[in-house]
Amino acid sequence: MANMLTSLLILLMAWTALPHFLSWAFVHGVWSGDGESCRDAGACWAFLRVKLPFILLGLYPEAERWRPIAVVAIVIALTLWSMPPRNWTRTTLMGWLLAVPFCLVLMTGGIAGLRFVPTGAWGGLPITLLLTILSLALGFPFGVLLAIARRSRFPVYRWVATAFIEVARALPLLTLLFIAALMAPLLLPDGWTIDNLIRALIAFTLSSAAYLAEVIRGGLQAIPRQQEEAARALGLGRTDALFAIMLPQAIRKVLPPLTSTIVVIIKNTSLVLVVGLFDLLSAGRVALSDPLWPTPYAETYLAIALFYFTICYGFARYSLHLERTLKEAGR
Repeated sequence: MANMLTSLLILLMAWTALPHFLSWAFVHGVWSGDGESCRDAGACWAFLRVKLPFILLGLYPEAERWRPIAVVAIVIALTLWSMPPRNWTRTTLMGWLLAVPFCLVLMTGGIAGLRFVPTGAWGGLPITLLLTILSLALGFPFGVLLAIARRSRFPVYRWVATAFIEVARALPLLTLLFIAALMAPLLLPDGWTIDNLIRALIAFTLSSAAYLAEVIRGGLQAIPRQQEEAARALGLGRTDALFAIMLPQAIRKVLPPLTSTIVVIIKNTSLVLVVGLFDLLSAGRVALSDPLWPTPYAETYLAIALFYFTICYGFARYSLHLERTLKEAGR
């Protein structure tokens, strides 16, 4: 009864708000013009038409914007190619190993006639995608090692892994980013500097590895010990039994929490502003500071939320499909 009343109340509120939203977004919305035309009007979609390239690509030089666009296209194409299980081959792995350095070189430039562009000028969607991919690519194997070390029979490995995981999970990612931005330069020898993107990547990798390690450890603990004993009885060594028999089953068992962790990592890329990088959200905030426009917060955040929702929801749906496919294949 309470659920039905709550649902009816939500539907009533949505029905009441719908005419106001349609009036604001479409009837009185401004689709073209400048900042003056948006004053005392509805939604200022004209702001997004002008500022969307900056929100998506950051401060990247206008004449060189084909480079971040190419990087986004490469990442999306490789992601789509890698989704079907039949494409989980060494060729695909080699494609990623070649594509990621190529994308970084393409963004940086300075060779082959490409203009050098510092990471401070990068921004928007390429930063979000590159940070997500790199932190997962580095953090996942690190997390697997941490999970194995935490279950090790050697106390030293177990203590070190446990201490790292607990400290990394206890500290908010924002704190790690502040440490990377403010304290890391003080600890380096004179004349040494670390790029802001690398500092942010280290913080993301450490944080994601700690969370992924606990998820993977949960999957390993769910595998019956008889699986390892059977593998050892067939002549496999401890390492082969772990990586060939137990770990694939463990990852299959923890796909839902693994998906949730990765979605959180994607959304956490919005915190990189503290190290001077502009992801989608940060670029949107900077765009809103233009005094020529009447700060259309709602329209800007709606557009940015749409990008994040598309990425996260698409990944979640793919994970669900993968879970069903692997379950059917395992029957």
